[in-house]
Amino acid sequence: MNKINQLFANSQDQKLLSLYFCAGCPTLEGTADVILAMQRRGIAMIEVGIPFSDPLADGPVIQSAATTALKNGMNLKTLFAQLKAVKDQVQIPLVLMGYLNPILHYGIEAFCQSCVESGVSGMIIPDLPFDDYQKTVKPIADLYDLRVIMLITPETSEERIRFIDDNTDGFIYMVSSAAITGAQKSFDDQKQEYFRRINQMNLRNPRMIGFGISNAQTLKAAQDNAAGAIIGSKFVTLLNETEGDTDAALDRLFAALEH
Repeated sequence: MNKINQLFANSQDQKLLSLYFCAGCPTLEGTADVILAMQRRGIAMIEVGIPFSDPLADGPVIQSAATTALKNGMNLKTLFAQLKAVKDQVQIPLVLMGYLNPILHYGIEAFCQSCVESGVSGMIIPDLPFDDYQKTVKPIADLYDLRVIMLITPETSEERIRFIDDNTDGFIYMVSSAAITGAQKSFDDQKQEYFRRINQMNLRNPRMIGFGISNAQTLKAAQDNAAGAIIGSKFVTLLNETEGDTDAALDRLFAALEH
């Protein structure tokens, strides 16, 4: 069974925590250490960011991380080699998050094959049009037993959400707001209503809520309204501030999530 499906099948009553970091930031060689430290500290699933020069959905923190990673020399070939080196040590799901351009340049089938060879369970491609997903990407991803995760926002129509739910597998990434990534202090009534509305749809796929989670209040709101939470910008900031010391960054993150 795909590790993403296995995670949700085995953790129906748990409040999952998934973290994002950008491969190659703050150091080119730190990818494996970050992943293994997260796994050791109980993180349920990891999003590994593929740096790109024009990350449209990302806020300044992740844009800056991508710039640093590219300057450090990170690319898909290097990333897959790093992941492959620790494949046998990683038991939790790895999801690659990146934009379409580098993946097309690498080749979709070659990308999927490299994912399997390096222990990756799925991918999030924010700028992948749904038609292209169905016609081009999904058949290849299915062949390699990979999950392509789609995003929904407060502006996504109910019809579209149900269409995504019917045509994807793994989980649905619920973006907390129709904005770029970045930490928020709380989720307002409008966002809470959005969470309730999606809950009432009784979707087939589990959901993870991301964008803006950085403290106890936003974490609880996400975990109360979905299978779990995804944290990106807050952790990337802490990883930079600790100069790549993942345990120190996690200590500070867990402390922040208690307040």
